[in-house]
Amino acid sequence: MTVSAPSHVAVGQVPGGAEQAPRSSAWGWVVTTLKYVVLITLAASFLLPFYWMASSALKDDSQIYTVPPVWIPIPAHWENYWNAWQTYDFNLYITNTLFKYALPVTLATVVSCSIVAYGFARIRWRGRDLLFSLCMATMMIPFQVTMVPLFITFKKLGWINTYLPLVVPYSFGDAYFIFMLRQFFKQIPRELSDAARMDGANEFDIMVRIIIPLAKPALTVVALFQFMWAWNDYLGPLIYLNRQDLYTIALGVENLRRTIGTRGLDYLAYPYLMAVSTVITLPIVIIFFFAQRTFIEGISLTGLKG
Repeated sequence: MTVSAPSHVAVGQVPGGAEQAPRSSAWGWVVTTLKYVVLITLAASFLLPFYWMASSALKDDSQIYTVPPVWIPIPAHWENYWNAWQTYDFNLYITNTLFKYALPVTLATVVSCSIVAYGFARIRWRGRDLLFSLCMATMMIPFQVTMVPLFITFKKLGWINTYLPLVVPYSFGDAYFIFMLRQFFKQIPRELSDAARMDGANEFDIMVRIIIPLAKPALTVVALFQFMWAWNDYLGPLIYLNRQDLYTIALGVENLRRTIGTRGLDYLAYPYLMAVSTVITLPIVIIFFFAQRTFIEGISLTGLKG
């Protein structure tokens, strides 16, 4: 009896455990399936506006305003892209946006924010925390509050109808990006900086040769955010740029929307707008597609340490 009792219990328990295993595996399969269904549904909901924008560019007005909506335009008017792009000098607008605004302001933001964030994160000096708090407090001031004073200041400097009011302010840092980089810099072990100091390196050498190479994910996030903001910026160029030869792509699209009725293009107004909007959206999508791994890594590693 003493021998058969434990064996009887063991025999009774084995079928129960074997019965639980299929149930748990089946439940896990159901949960995984539901998770992917939800993710696919959310991805489709995000992609739907982009598909509608691109497909609307291939339609004419009779297809645009059809109810129920036409999801696949037949026939597809591919010439709408070329005709819409030639309506105004969008090649000039792209050049202005890319080389005179987006790239300079991105470079200025990355360089200035890196230097300021390094000073807040890696160097101990009196009043550092107080000044950092004041820097963070500036994020609570909306642009609408400073818009008029800044315009008056830049007008007195003679900077209207130049890109200086759009680029120069970011050469002194941005509070949000300074905060992001500071949090990332503080995660880097101080032993690396101490070892470099023992070898005779100064603070600039430490920042350029040690900290910056290790902070590439965070710097990529800053560059992408700033580039996308400058690429899509409408209010800043609208305030400071009044000449069409200086227009950015956002002002070009608005110019097309505003004057399209006066140029005999009412019939294709909506498709033309969607065609230009699709073309100017593609660079952002392509950049994010190739840099998404570094972008997500930088987001996940930034802000983990106070």
